[in-house]
Amino acid sequence: MNKLMSDKKTIFLLVAPGFLILVSMIIFPIGMSIYYGFTDWGGIGDYNFIGFENFKNILFSDEIFRTSLINALLLTVATILIQHPIAIFLSILITHCGRWEKVLRTILFIPAIISVVVTAKLWASIYNPQYGLLNNILDSIGLSSLKQDWLGNPDLAIWSVIIVTIWQGFGYAFLLYYAGLKGVPDELYEAAKIDGANPFQLYTKVVIPLLAPMMRVAIIIAVISCLKQMEVVYLMTNGGPGNSTQFLGNYLYQTAFSYAKYGYGNAISVLFVIVVLIITVVLNKVLKRDVGEY
Repeated sequence: MNKLMSDKKTIFLLVAPGFLILVSMIIFPIGMSIYYGFTDWGGIGDYNFIGFENFKNILFSDEIFRTSLINALLLTVATILIQHPIAIFLSILITHCGRWEKVLRTILFIPAIISVVVTAKLWASIYNPQYGLLNNILDSIGLSSLKQDWLGNPDLAIWSVIIVTIWQGFGYAFLLYYAGLKGVPDELYEAAKIDGANPFQLYTKVVIPLLAPMMRVAIIIAVISCLKQMEVVYLMTNGGPGNSTQFLGNYLYQTAFSYAKYGYGNAISVLFVIVVLIITVVLNKVLKRDVGEY
């Protein structure tokens, strides 16, 4: 092993393929995006170098970018405050379901394995104001006054999309917390019961604190996923009505490829990456804590 590690030629041959992939697939595209972000290129033909003009317009004049960022933050907060507590509660509940545990575990993970296209079209049909399941249910139980155009109303559309996104990603959050619970040794449960802990104290004082490392991973994954959300939005509303459901990923795509503002789109992508990196670093700092082993 020492002889192998001292052979520089062998080390180079082992490292070179991975390094080339890293440079060609990640570093080079990022560098080109930064470069084109300083231009007015439309994707074809000549272009001019315009300095920080794109970035200034995005940060100080672009209302759609601001709306996209706010929507991404709304989705992030909703995911953390709604999806994750429910995932923790159900993962705890299912561990006490005996022979039904495997069946229920599979059912709860189903939304995560359904194609995004199928999910988007399914929920678009549910929300349809004419024949949608949601309005039909409200009609059948005497709540016709609550019927809405769920994806056509600018005030309701963003929340309708957030619900779909939370539903689609629920399986992964559930799986992470379920796996964390399964990793807690039975001895800790027995010791807590011997010490007189009731079920509420057992989970709030012992089990949930031990899930802190898993919570940190789950929250960071959820935040990054929310910030780069695009597929559900693109397939259900494409940012409409009136950009009320616009998200950064979808806005970037539209700007670069639909509106032929390739330079402006690259500037958005650069700021997008910076925002994600800043939030990820901040989350790592905030959620960082010493967790005891078990």
